[in-house]
Amino acid sequence: MNKDNEKNKEKKSAKKGKVGIVVSDKMDKTVVVKIDRLKMHAKYKKKYKVSKKYKAHDEGNEFKIGDKVMIMETKPISKDKKWVAKSIEK
Repeated sequence: MNKDNEKNKEKKSAKKGKVGIVVSDKMDKTVVVKIDRLKMHAKYKKKYKVSKKYKAHDEGNEFKIGDKVMIMETKPISKDKKWVAKSIEK
């Protein structure tokens, strides 16, 4: 029983990460990251690209437009910010 509780805690504490490109850095300590993914049409089975933008916290204003960054999910920082920009991908 104790092992099952530990496994459930590990699953809940696993934070999601996404990789995207910075499209705006005009706000103070915030960047907007665009994430693209492929989705398949249910009927025609054709793949198409879907984009979504996330506001991510950037404490040091270190990320610039065009940087490929990894964002990690965190507790809400403000109304729109629930992600933190972690590192620049190569």
